Amino acid sequence: MNTATVPAPRTAAALAARRQRTEAALHRVREASARLRREKAQVSVAAVARRADVSCTFLYDNPEARAAVATAMAEAGERRSRTLAEQHDEREATWRERALNAEEALKAAQAEILAQRTRIGELLGQVRDLEAEWTEETIQRIIAENTALKQRVR
Repeated sequence: MNTATVPAPRTAAALAARRQRTEAALHRVREASARLRREKAQVSVAAVARRADVSCTFLYDNPEARAAVATAMAEAGERRSRTLAEQHDEREATWRERALNAEEALKAAQAEILAQRTRIGELLGQVRDLEAEWTEETIQRIIAENTALKQRVR
């Protein structure tokens, strides 16, 4: 069709309709990118195109749509890096706490082992002292006295 034969009012109406469709598509793109950010979903050109019901070509060709998607992707990337940093800090804190708890438990165990070894040494010393006091003659004398006492009881 020749553009010279198309009347001006008809062209203006077509251009206005095209602008309206473009504005509606841009509005859907903004809403879709905002919804993806709220849902904390992966923001990409394909995801925004699916949610906004527009083509990827529209997103690449239209400067406003491209800027909206780029902004949403940048914000999502920053949020993701912040989240990863927070998770790393939380993990680091739990490992640090576990290490401190393990050190405390190790110190307590070492103190308990030292106390037990000291007590065992004392008891072994007492046993040695008791064994050293009784000579063979003393043991024979006690056995004889014990036997004599048993006979008297009978």
